[in-house]
Amino acid sequence: MSTLIVVDNPKDWPLAIPGVAVVSARAYLTDPAYGEDHAAKVFNLCKSYRYQSLGYYVSLLAEARKHRPLPRVGTLEELQSRNLVRLLTEDLDEPIQKLLAPIKSDSFELSIYFGRNVASRYDALSRKLFGLLQAPLLRVAFERKRERWRIRGVRAIAASDIPPAHRAFAVEAATDYFSGRAKPARKHQPPRFFLAILHDPANPEPPSNARAMQKFQKAAEALGMHVDFITPADINRLPEFDALFIRDTTYANHYTWRFSRRAAAEGLVVIDDPDSILRCNNKVYLAELLARHHLPAPKTLVVHKGNVADIIPNLGLPCVLKQPDSSFSRGVVKVETAAELAPKVGALLNESDLVIAQEWLPSAFDWRVGVLDRRVLFVAKYLFPKGHWQIIRRDAERGTYEEGPTQAVAVSEAPAKVVRTALKAANLIGDGLYGVDLKQIGSRCCIIEINDNPNIDAGNEDGVLKDALYREIMGVFRQRIEARKRGKAG
Repeated sequence: MSTLIVVDNPKDWPLAIPGVAVVSARAYLTDPAYGEDHAAKVFNLCKSYRYQSLGYYVSLLAEARKHRPLPRVGTLEELQSRNLVRLLTEDLDEPIQKLLAPIKSDSFELSIYFGRNVASRYDALSRKLFGLLQAPLLRVAFERKRERWRIRGVRAIAASDIPPAHRAFAVEAATDYFSGRAKPARKHQPPRFFLAILHDPANPEPPSNARAMQKFQKAAEALGMHVDFITPADINRLPEFDALFIRDTTYANHYTWRFSRRAAAEGLVVIDDPDSILRCNNKVYLAELLARHHLPAPKTLVVHKGNVADIIPNLGLPCVLKQPDSSFSRGVVKVETAAELAPKVGALLNESDLVIAQEWLPSAFDWRVGVLDRRVLFVAKYLFPKGHWQIIRRDAERGTYEEGPTQAVAVSEAPAKVVRTALKAANLIGDGLYGVDLKQIGSRCCIIEINDNPNIDAGNEDGVLKDALYREIMGVFRQRIEARKRGKAG
């Protein structure tokens, strides 16, 4: 197994550690040879771990490559939250008070190099903090207020931040760690929060498959959240939880919407929130929203019984008709000829006073951009079944369906215009979890729809990020629970 230390510039690396390769972040991210070394272990010691920096992407891609990075992406997010750091370390309060009691100053900084400190008396505390926070080089700031010590902040440091007098010790600590002579304390915490994941075992087309649900659970538990999978009969259990994650197909005036409303009223963190469900589940609303904000969409006509004759002059043929609450290719029909138009429009207008008609945009696939917390989460291509024009081909008579293949794409490899347009569209809805579907025809990039409750299936949407995708989503839940509890405490 190769051990890689990834830094911004190897020329600036001040430590000589035997048996370890030092590589640049850019080389690790762009050289395909590193992706092929499945046994590598990566220590990310870039100068910055901020979101979307080189350091952030090193840990993100290392997780996707199964390189077991230190620190992991989840740790990077934890280190940004003072309150989360406090929760992670509150069990150490008693040893901290005893250990720091002799210090005369009211402030103290502890430098931790692979779980060790230059002063042996701080080694036990250093190992515990390293085990909890899992970053190779840490600096922990303590302050004393009202005769009690507390952690003011924790940050990961670069090797250039190691004082010259500590460098020989840092090399020793790193060498011991890499040789296996030093092992970090295992990260073990009782659950601090409780997350309900709502699903319907009877749904034949759930938005997440069984393996994905297991991965959500594993990611949540790694962040100190206990997971219960609840079903439509469990609405009265909602007050037991801190958050609700809906993993069943959502509709307005549906049990999923009632769960969402009840959870929001109880003060839970909710994805999908009630407003997102209502907004995304109505194509009339989305058409108005996109037009008002001048975002690109297919030519669209809101159809009622009085303007059916305007469809062909405005949109031409073929065209696409959509019932306002259509989803998963249901309630969407293609009209090829003028003779087909009247009966198909009539059938939809019998269900709804308004129907959406759009120009036909032929393509081999749809782009799907996943957005969470106003950030792009994943990108995928949804290809169509052979000979079909939608991502799902349904046989109403047989009650069967065929789904086209999904190809996950790295965000950096997707067309910038597609990603940028999708993010703008999702941000008009809110800060929840959305899947924006787009078509790209030549230079045109058109938003087809914005979905709440997007599919996240193991083996599909997680094709690039792998388990990191689930940790990202669960990390947002954790951060929002923290923020909500801080607000109550304040």
